[in-house]
Amino acid sequence: MQHDHDTHAERAAHEHQHAGHHVHQHAGQHGLGKVSWRMAAQATLHCLTGCAIGEILGMVIGTALGWGNVQTMILAITLAFFFGYALTLRGILKAGVDFRTAFRVALAADTLSIAVMELIDNGVIALWPGAMDAHLGDPMFWYILAIALAAAFVITVPVNKWMIGRGKGHAVVHQYHH
Repeated sequence: MQHDHDTHAERAAHEHQHAGHHVHQHAGQHGLGKVSWRMAAQATLHCLTGCAIGEILGMVIGTALGWGNVQTMILAITLAFFFGYALTLRGILKAGVDFRTAFRVALAADTLSIAVMELIDNGVIALWPGAMDAHLGDPMFWYILAIALAAAFVITVPVNKWMIGRGKGHAVVHQYHH
């Protein structure tokens, strides 16, 4: 009887350690519906954090240097990708994975998510009348940025849900969390 209990405990521990991998296998067997919206929202929030840091820092730097809208937007997008990847890298490296593998996992996990987020975020800002001319001290700048990031989040959650359900995106990252 003790042997059966140990086997069950070991199996539970193994499933807990490889939750992302287990979710991927489960989702693959039973379809996308088994990937929770909560998991997709958490992955998206992770990406949103890196994107927001990069976007805001890029806009602050571009504005401080007196750059035009195009140069500032390019810097903000570049920094959004950088910080999005950096946050994922930090978590994977903490799990003891070598840098090269961690970098590849971060690229695989975040590229589509960050790209969709940046397209929506910057699209809202570019198309909103007066948003491109708003300055950091202007409340309009901040509320439009908040609306743009919220829209990017809402639109990117289903993208991440779809990717995780197919073993892509943050499903890959979950294999390295213990």
